[in-house]
Amino acid sequence: MKAKVHVTYKDGVLDPQGKAVQHSLAAMGFVGVEQVRQGKYIEIDLADADAEAAKATLDAMCRQLLANTVIENYTIDVGE
Repeated sequence: MKAKVHVTYKDGVLDPQGKAVQHSLAAMGFVGVEQVRQGKYIEIDLADADAEAAKATLDAMCRQLLANTVIENYTIDVGE
């Protein structure tokens, strides 16, 4: 079973990489970019066939390693 995890900074947390991308886009002539927030995308293949069990395992992975829950949010998408 494939799973996708998206990790992004919470609102209000400074995102220096997002700011750098925003400034670079402006320097390249792309106008109208008001904000850029950068995050992580993680793909995980799981042996578990039960979607609910897989989601619980992924949630534990996010809380313990993949995301810093003090400053980051995460979403989990469990596929086939």
